[in-house]
Amino acid sequence: MDTGNTAWIITSTALVLFMTLPGLALFYAGLVRASNILSVLMHCFTIACISSIAWLVIAYSIAFSGTGAYVGDLGNLFLANLSRDSMSGDIPESVFFMFQMTFAIITPALIVGAYPERIKFSFVAVFSLLWVILIYAPVVHWIWAEGGWLFEMGVRDFAGGLVVHLTAGITALVIAFFLGPRDGFPNSVQPPHNPGLTMMGACMLWVGWFGFNGGSALAANGDAGMAILVTHISAATATIVWIIIEKVKFGKSSLVGAVTGCIAGLASITPASGSVGPMGGLIIGLIAGGVCYYMVNIVKETFNIDDSLDVFAVHGIGGLLGILLIPFLTAESYGGIGYDEGSSFSDLMTTQVIGAVSVGLFTLVGSVILLLITRSIFGLRVSDDSQEEGLDVAEHGQSGYKL
Repeated sequence: MDTGNTAWIITSTALVLFMTLPGLALFYAGLVRASNILSVLMHCFTIACISSIAWLVIAYSIAFSGTGAYVGDLGNLFLANLSRDSMSGDIPESVFFMFQMTFAIITPALIVGAYPERIKFSFVAVFSLLWVILIYAPVVHWIWAEGGWLFEMGVRDFAGGLVVHLTAGITALVIAFFLGPRDGFPNSVQPPHNPGLTMMGACMLWVGWFGFNGGSALAANGDAGMAILVTHISAATATIVWIIIEKVKFGKSSLVGAVTGCIAGLASITPASGSVGPMGGLIIGLIAGGVCYYMVNIVKETFNIDDSLDVFAVHGIGGLLGILLIPFLTAESYGGIGYDEGSSFSDLMTTQVIGAVSVGLFTLVGSVILLLITRSIFGLRVSDDSQEEGLDVAEHGQSGYKL
C-alpha cells in the first residue's frame, strides 16, 4: 500500500461527494421556483442514498469484477470478497470502492436538472436505481475496467466525459422529452428564485472537481497535479467566454450565465484532463464556453425540449466535446502526453468516435426502455394542481420558502 496515494484518494472521495452534497443540490435548488427548492434537494439527497446501496449490492460488481467485455462477473455482490487487506493497485479496495461510488452518486444526480418542478418523486427514485445498475455500471465496465471492450480498444476518458457526462446528458434529454415542458415554457417560465444559491453551489462543484479529475489519476503524482491545473484553467476560461457572449448579445452579463459557463468548462475538460496540458485546458475552455452556450438555445428553442437546467447542453455536449478534442490536444506540441506507441491521430480519433457513438446509443435506447417501464408502474408527471402548488408541498408535505 502506498500511503500517499491512499491519503489523496480518500481526500478526493470526500471532494467528489461534496460535489453532490451539497454542491450540485444547491446549484440546482437556486435555479428553480421557491416552491420547488426542497423537492430538488430531496431528489439529490435521495439519489445519493439509493446509488450508494445499489453500488454496494450489485453495481460495483457489474462495473469492476472480472474481465468480461461488457459486464463484470457478479463475483463481488455486497462486497462479499472485500477484506481490510484487499487492494486495488496500491490503495485499499475499500478506498477505490468509495471513490468510484461518489461517481455513481453524482452521475444520476446530474439528471435532476432535466425534470424539476413537474416530476413524480416515486419515478425519480425507482428510475435512478435502475439506471445506475443497468446503464451506468455497464458503461463504467466498458471504459474503465480491464477487459472492457472500449478499455481494450484504448478509449481515453480520464474522469468521465462518456461515463458520467454523456450518459447523464442523453438520459436528461430523454426524460425531458417524455415528461413535457414546465408551465409557461419557453417564453414565460419563472426565473431562478436565488442565483446566489446557485453560485455557491457552483463554487462547491469547482472545488470538488479537483478531486473528481485529480483523483482519477488514482495516485498522488504529476498526472493528478496536471489534471487539477487544466481543470482550473478550462473552468476559468469557459466562464469568461460565457460572460463575454452575454455582454455582447444582451449588454449585460448574468451570474447564472457565468456559473453555467464554469460548469461547461469543467464538464468538457473532464475526459481530457489526463491527456492535455495547460494550453489544451485553455483551448477546451474557449471552445466549451461558446459551443455549450449556443447548445442551450438549440435544445430549448430549436428542439423545443425543456431540459430545464441544461443538463444535455452543458454536461452531455461538454463531455462529448472533451472526448473529441483529445486527439487534437494530446499532441506533445500542445503540452499533452502524446499518442500511444504505434498509434496516431486518426487511430485515436476513430477510437474516440466509436466510444462516443456506442455509449450514446446504448444510453439512449436503455433510458427510453427504463423510462417506459418505470412510467407504466409509477407514472411520470405530477398533476397540474401539484405543479401550481409546488412539489415541496405536493410531493413532500413541507415548505421552507415563501413566494
